Amino acid sequence: MEIRGPVLLPARREDIEFETLDGLTLVGELALPEGRDPVATLVTLHPLPTAGGFMDSHIFRKAAGRLPALADLAVLRFNTRGTTSQRGTSEGAFDGGRAEAFDVAAAMDFVRERGLPAPWLVGWSFGTELALKYGRDHDVEGVVLLSPPLHRASDAEVAAWAADGRRMVVLVPEFDDYLRPDAAAERFASVPHAVLIPVEGGKHLWVGENQTRRVLTEIVAAVNPDALPLPTEWDDARVAES
Repeated sequence: MEIRGPVLLPARREDIEFETLDGLTLVGELALPEGRDPVATLVTLHPLPTAGGFMDSHIFRKAAGRLPALADLAVLRFNTRGTTSQRGTSEGAFDGGRAEAFDVAAAMDFVRERGLPAPWLVGWSFGTELALKYGRDHDVEGVVLLSPPLHRASDAEVAAWAADGRRMVVLVPEFDDYLRPDAAAERFASVPHAVLIPVEGGKHLWVGENQTRRVLTEIVAAVNPDALPLPTEWDDARVAES
């Protein structure tokens, strides 16, 4: 069958909870390769919850549905404080990216406690702001930024990554609503090692199977390039739809 849309390829999937330092319980899901250990871990940070973003935002739902099987990756998704999805509601209230620092820290504590390997922060829109503001505080291999608006992350917070040295991959849609490739090149010029990838025809929400495949391919190219090219067909009958 063709791999597209909301298919769920075989994986070990676990509903999880973890607690923040300020005493909130956040809900999420961990998806692991079936029958083998992951080679790396994606810690996903979802788009703006006040604009409909949550752990099930489609790129992250599809990453969890496909990449454990296709690329041997662990995929951790969770709702930041005050955010609701089918999995449930995380305690607390949206704080505009301030107290969400505790949410990122709690997710990274979970990764460490579970011994998950080679974690990367993968942020989308609002999630890129959290990755830029707080990612340097944690033991991550690097960050992948999807459609960064750079509304909340300051120029100084971006520039601080220049001295850090950890990898930064930035996917910028050609027709983004907030930050397009030319402007992104200027805003990220302070980080010489940042890899800026303009995506022709792309839009902020990455709608459509072609855009989904492009985004997932670029994530895997950064995190586990040996898994490329990603298959577009799957023969195993154990496939569901999310």
